[in-house]
Amino acid sequence: MEKGVIIGWHHLPFVKEDARNLEEMIVAAGAGALEHAGIGPEEIDAIYLGHFNAGFSNQDFPASLALGIDPALRFKPATRVENACATGSAAVHQGLQAIAAGKARHVLVIGAEQMSRVPPKEVGANLLKASYVAEEGSIPGGFAGVFGRIAELYFQRYGDQTEALAAIAAKNHRNGVANPLAQMRKDLGRDFCRAVSEKNPLVAGPLKRTDCSPVSDGAAALVLASGDVAATRAIAFRAAVQVNDYLPMSKRDILAFDGCRLAWSKALAQAGAMLSDLSLAETHDCFTIAELIEYEAMGLVPAGQGARAILDGLTEMGGKLPVNPSGGLKAKGHPIGATGVSMHVLAAMQLDGTAGDFQVKDAELAGLFNMGGSAVANYVSILERIR
Repeated sequence: MEKGVIIGWHHLPFVKEDARNLEEMIVAAGAGALEHAGIGPEEIDAIYLGHFNAGFSNQDFPASLALGIDPALRFKPATRVENACATGSAAVHQGLQAIAAGKARHVLVIGAEQMSRVPPKEVGANLLKASYVAEEGSIPGGFAGVFGRIAELYFQRYGDQTEALAAIAAKNHRNGVANPLAQMRKDLGRDFCRAVSEKNPLVAGPLKRTDCSPVSDGAAALVLASGDVAATRAIAFRAAVQVNDYLPMSKRDILAFDGCRLAWSKALAQAGAMLSDLSLAETHDCFTIAELIEYEAMGLVPAGQGARAILDGLTEMGGKLPVNPSGGLKAKGHPIGATGVSMHVLAAMQLDGTAGDFQVKDAELAGLFNMGGSAVANYVSILERIR
């Protein structure tokens, strides 16, 4: 079974409002990835486009928009992939499976989303479609309300986590300053993130504005190739794991993030590695409470002790395991369909030594976790550079 490797990538800056339309973002990201990989479009055997939509765009059949990159892509198979906020990673995994099955030697994967062109109320309604609508669709505040409820439950079980959530927000904003691709490049400081204020109001439950990832436009793309393809660079997948859990929160202990925990466990076993072997992790901080629980689910600290990971500096740049050196979804932005592809690109950049001012020193092994819904679709990839 042939394993896929990443041989090139491109990442548009994530922004609040991109002047380009969705098609233009898809074309720009895909063309940039082909150029970086050093291959022609005629060498691409398949295209996978990650695009959540759920009401963000009137164009709900977008895969063939990628053919606009170059006439040589005409008649290539192009498929849209969707799995809520894990849509980007789902597209990457589809590309890996095409290579493993011997159906392709070069695959172009693009993730794109344009969220800013609908009113704020519609943004919340669109995102809530990634919940179990029959039970959770009436939660006030959209998906922020879902994670606000999770935060309330966590506070009830383990105590007030205001300081830890503020520290996570401050860390990710501070990291985002160094990332030219990030949507929010301002060091807000822990004091600002901790206090409720006119500029940082409560949004849902104990979550404030600084606890929530922003509405974003953006696209990212990468080129996958079979491992025997000659290339300037190759970032290999030591592991690529998907685990899905029940959709209703009522059917599981929502504070355990069991799907995330199992995905990490399987990925580390597949990679023949321990968490301590990782140089960095990019994780799904759609809300700060998610990153806190993910510290526990990945095994960095025991259940209920997520605060210790951030307050003791374990996840800071230079800590035991730098988490979200890019700024994460919180500062980098979270254009839904692009997020998982972005995570893979950012991890590849770290291993390639081309992350610039947010480079983790001597990065050798990178892990990433991308989830859809409330830890429903869970993807973990572990990457290393092999050339």
